[in-house]
Amino acid sequence: MTPLLDVRDVTVHFDTDEGTVQAVDAASLSVGAGEIVGLVGESGSGKSVTALAILRLIRPPGRIVAGAIEFDGRDLLQASEDDMRRIRGSQISMVFQSPRTSLNPVIPVGRQIERLLRVHAGLDGGAARRRALAMLAEAGIAEPERRAAQYPHQLSGGMCQRVMIAMALATSPRLLIADEPTTGLDVSIAAQILDLLRDLGRRTGAAILLITHDLGVVAGICDRVAVMHAGQIVESAGVHRLFKQPAHPYTRGLLRSVPRLDRDFTMEPIAGAVPSLLDPPPGCRFAPRCPLVMTACTACRPPMVAVAPGHSAACLAVEGAAT
Repeated sequence: MTPLLDVRDVTVHFDTDEGTVQAVDAASLSVGAGEIVGLVGESGSGKSVTALAILRLIRPPGRIVAGAIEFDGRDLLQASEDDMRRIRGSQISMVFQSPRTSLNPVIPVGRQIERLLRVHAGLDGGAARRRALAMLAEAGIAEPERRAAQYPHQLSGGMCQRVMIAMALATSPRLLIADEPTTGLDVSIAAQILDLLRDLGRRTGAAILLITHDLGVVAGICDRVAVMHAGQIVESAGVHRLFKQPAHPYTRGLLRSVPRLDRDFTMEPIAGAVPSLLDPPPGCRFAPRCPLVMTACTACRPPMVAVAPGHSAACLAVEGAAT
């Protein structure tokens, strides 16, 4: 089946006074219709930059230098800016980090959703207001009429995130990108937001790309996972298989660094630090931190190889990678 979103070998650079930051390096991932795919990795691994590239929101000094991003069979990198403006907010929506700062502070939240619906769905004032109130209710906001008249500073962080989700799904997009949607929220509110995303995604049929550094979030909501390290996708698998049989040493390190409550478990931090993307190491970017490193790892970038059906990893230590 052809995926709804197919990102192939996308490379993003940022030109700085110190040199060129290779933020994303030939990253590939896909999201099928109705599927929830997690994109995980440490802070600074390139997850959010990948999301912005999908929406063509990379601005100077950043630039997309290579690759293809196909949405429903159309390469977004070849689309005009007018076409991209129509696609953003209607066919592809995004929930950003820090919901309070993503909302306009001087406009009531209901009017912000109404404005989106008028621009992207062509609704008139009355229809836009009814739809906005319905989406606030769908997002679990009690007394939607009262809340719609309030400003972002009058709402809690969890409430602002619900407003952002209502806004993102108001136009019935086919793809929702959620970038760290639980950042800054307490555990109970974060769990509610994740349940809301999953339930609304299933009800509307929207595919979801969930960007997070929290493997617990991935385990609870995702169907598949792509693991990112230093701008590169290093492993991709179904969520259950990834947690039970991780293939890449970096993925294993991430899993070992997560606390466990179901049995005695000692956390083991990953040695070293994410390499500088101004001057990344040759070959595998995880090689300087990898316990399984071989001489060949520093010579060339390992290709993604099949570990099992639907499971691939970019590691020479994976059986068949060096053949």
